[in-house]
Amino acid sequence: MNPDVVEIFGKRVALLDLSCVLSNDTRDFEPLRHDIEYIDHKASAENPRQPVDPAWWPDGNASAIEKVSLFTHSGTHVDAPYHYGPVSGGLPAKTIDQVPLTWCCGPGVLLDFRHLDEQASITDANVAEACCAVGHEPGPGDVVLIHTGAARRFDEPGYDQFHPGMRRSATKWLVERGVNLIAIDAWGFDRPFSVMVDEARKGNPEQLWEAHLYGREREYSHIEKAANFERLPKATGFFVSAFPYKIAGASGSWTRLVAYVPEEDF
Repeated sequence: MNPDVVEIFGKRVALLDLSCVLSNDTRDFEPLRHDIEYIDHKASAENPRQPVDPAWWPDGNASAIEKVSLFTHSGTHVDAPYHYGPVSGGLPAKTIDQVPLTWCCGPGVLLDFRHLDEQASITDANVAEACCAVGHEPGPGDVVLIHTGAARRFDEPGYDQFHPGMRRSATKWLVERGVNLIAIDAWGFDRPFSVMVDEARKGNPEQLWEAHLYGREREYSHIEKAANFERLPKATGFFVSAFPYKIAGASGSWTRLVAYVPEEDF
């Protein structure tokens, strides 16, 4: 698939969509179920609630519309600091409408963890090693992409239980270096829920959602259920944007995650 190419400030860049598709095909096995009701052109024309005679529409076709029922954490979405807890660093945690726009775009850094087991931990040592491999240590303004390869399972029941997950140490390592936004191509940012619950039952509840809960100490946002990281031609040298929809007081919101890559890199 050839990427779309546009010219921005005199430079030609390819646009890569790093978002998943929200579809009824997966709704029955999504951990957070969604539903899309499609109202096609003829059904819209025949809607008894509108004061328009269906015969007035050309060919009996009005405007198509959809009714979508979903959670703010369905599909590719941004988690606000408020998702992790009511307070961060001793102050009220930011809701999604309060997240600065400067957090939502910046130079991208792709870190590859596809070699890890599908339920493994991603630790600070793993992140440091991955950064060495690409020759770049993330800093303020960078948007870090955690490539697990789990997106290939998104159309499979139970996909949410198979992905390497971030540990507190890995999240802390990045956030302490000034990273405000981290994206992962998996259902969850932490390890799969079944893995964490099993450890909690064995006497270690402290590790439950530890990467999320680090946000109670220091504010940051992460993106879950990103996709298509394998389409990026290199680990650095591209730009990323992921602006969430503004929902008052919400803990998260949907986003279209997009990478802007110089055309010559393809």
